[in-house]
Amino acid sequence: MTKISYLVILILLTLNVSSQNGSITGKVTDGKELLDFVTVFIENSSFGTTTDIEGNFNFVNVPFGTHTIGTSFSGYESVYKQITLSKEKPTVKLDFVLRGLVSMDEVVITGTMKTVSKLESPVPVEVYTSKFFKANPTPSVYEALQNVNGVRPQVNCAVCGTGDIHINGLEGAYTMILIDGMPIVSGLSTVYGLSGIPQSLIERVEIVKGPASTLYGSEAVGGLINVITKKTTNAPNLSADVFGTSWSEINTDMSAKFNLGKKVESLLGINYFNANKRIDHNNDNFTDLVIQDRISIFNKWNIKRKSNRVFSLVGRYVYEDRFGGDLNWSAKEHRGGNVVYGESIYTSRWEFFGTYELPVKEKMMLMFSANEHDHNSVYGDVKYIADQKIGFGQFTWNKEIGKKHDFLLGTALRYTYYDDNTPATATSDSLNPLNNPAHTYLPGVFIQDEVSLNDYNKLLLGMRYDYNSIHGSIYTPRINYKWNSRNKKNILRFGLGTGYRVANVFTEDHAALTGSREVVFLSDLNPETSCNTNVNYVKKILIKNDLFIGIDASVFYTYFSNKIVANYDADPRKIIYDNLDGYAVSNGASVNFEIAYKAFKLLSGVTLMDVYSVQNGLRERQKLTEKFTGTWTATYDFKKIGLNISYTGSIYGPMELPTQNSEEFNDPRPSKSPWWSIQNIQLTKKIGVKFELYGGVKNLLNWTPWRGMKASLLGNTSDPFNQNTTGDVLVFDPAYVYGPNQGIRGFFGLRYTIN
Repeated sequence: MTKISYLVILILLTLNVSSQNGSITGKVTDGKELLDFVTVFIENSSFGTTTDIEGNFNFVNVPFGTHTIGTSFSGYESVYKQITLSKEKPTVKLDFVLRGLVSMDEVVITGTMKTVSKLESPVPVEVYTSKFFKANPTPSVYEALQNVNGVRPQVNCAVCGTGDIHINGLEGAYTMILIDGMPIVSGLSTVYGLSGIPQSLIERVEIVKGPASTLYGSEAVGGLINVITKKTTNAPNLSADVFGTSWSEINTDMSAKFNLGKKVESLLGINYFNANKRIDHNNDNFTDLVIQDRISIFNKWNIKRKSNRVFSLVGRYVYEDRFGGDLNWSAKEHRGGNVVYGESIYTSRWEFFGTYELPVKEKMMLMFSANEHDHNSVYGDVKYIADQKIGFGQFTWNKEIGKKHDFLLGTALRYTYYDDNTPATATSDSLNPLNNPAHTYLPGVFIQDEVSLNDYNKLLLGMRYDYNSIHGSIYTPRINYKWNSRNKKNILRFGLGTGYRVANVFTEDHAALTGSREVVFLSDLNPETSCNTNVNYVKKILIKNDLFIGIDASVFYTYFSNKIVANYDADPRKIIYDNLDGYAVSNGASVNFEIAYKAFKLLSGVTLMDVYSVQNGLRERQKLTEKFTGTWTATYDFKKIGLNISYTGSIYGPMELPTQNSEEFNDPRPSKSPWWSIQNIQLTKKIGVKFELYGGVKNLLNWTPWRGMKASLLGNTSDPFNQNTTGDVLVFDPAYVYGPNQGIRGFFGLRYTIN
């Protein structure tokens, strides 16, 4: 065969091979702007490139067949798409729209009660997605927030484990908890309702630190947490998530999505949590782990309407049986008695809420909710039986006038019914007291104007007026200002606002009920008022294609008048409540860092704060409040083998503790807590498309508040009913607690998802 023949055959073979190849082209944007230097690759191949300055990419000579195309860009979530090249379709055009990570350009609603870009919001809002919380799986929202900087779940009882959520050092009563923008968790449920919100419901959590009373009312003094539940459209068709721990805890989440016709879609979720093993590692004959048996049923409905108008309905029911106390306690024999000490709480709670967009040209929304919290508890021989019903309705009108003014006008009405077996709901006739349930009406109106001065400056002005049927008129104005650089990589925000809070000690402060201390009120408690200012700065740094750094720093200052304080020191056998004859201050600074480098991501933060009160010229630091807190969540993805490792943790500085020191007696328990840290590690392995296995260790350092102590955390556990205790020994005192009492434990879980 001649050389020419060989050449002809080679050319024909080359042409035949080329005829089996195709090409892929496309663009990458963030939905608004073209993105350059984005890595685009074909999985399981050597094909890889980056986008040019116009966001374009191009692959040639790609073999025919089905391929998965992926993107990687620091500061943005990776996106994967599947395509097929063939003789019939040798060229495919494929465009990607990348979504920013938490600190980039999330959509938020909490700061202004309108759907806006996080970068455009004049109010600083922190956003945490469900992916963030999966790095440290927990059975409830209450525990899930432990790795958020400046937010601390505070354990308030060493026996029954109830708690609240502190923001920047302010107690849980100053934090408003919303579900889908509704004030669902308040009053009685601030103590007992938080643990009933399963983490599995979370789409994302939006957090505002500082007063938001202008839009959300008098309870949003210290800040608010808005739990946005999963959308029916985005939820998987079927999912299950089950994990257990070496402390015999079992958490089960299951959800299913289904349609009723073409216009109605529904998401049904069930959460069950059980911890039934009585554990006593510190040998005080009291449970270290709270016994819980809880079920939560969640059902969300989305009704499709013309022009994509909103109409959603949500129903939820929670039942919990919670116990902590003496290992020998039995519900049948000892509940409510004075022989064996136990704290037993039965909680039955239902909620119903919805959002309806009116069928008019203007942007008008109607939001409504109703809930009932039925509470039956005993603390030793003290019974606390309470019932709370809340109805809420709110109407808003969003109106843009020209290009500069974006108005939000609204009116709201909240009705609260509250009844219990304490003197708080009895008539003032001491000889013949009668039951006198409280009925509180709180109508209000508010207006907000978001003024776009130019492309770089924005002003937000707001005013709210409420009328409390018991305490009268309430005014809560606020002003916010935002400046951003041209590329929005530098943002400066300033805020000033007021707050107003009406307190109910028995529903908000667990210490008033537990233990053997006597509760004393020196006078009728007046409402608290506050004034807050904060400055926030956001900086985004993108170094080529490899490294993204985000910095979010804030300084804050809150001044309180009439602050309600609990005095543990005046008499070791009493808790004395009164309005402060002086003032109180919460101030400090915090900074969040986000670093994304290829497969590594780190979100960490530090908060420094000083929370104190001044009365009669004496300055006193607030009890159970740290001056320093730090948090971190670090993850690394081994994409080739489908493995993720996450390391999460928090560290806290010393805080003042409520001891029983007096002139006659020195409490052997330390008056300050030590530095302490909770750290966790987790491995997650993907198995195919539908399965994930995960497991790890919680509380790696095996830290507990009782470790190294010579005296019992609970004081005199041998006489919990204070029947024989004299003035020179400890009384039984579950209020001496500042952190979780659960030590190191392993956990293992399985997730199953059908999209």
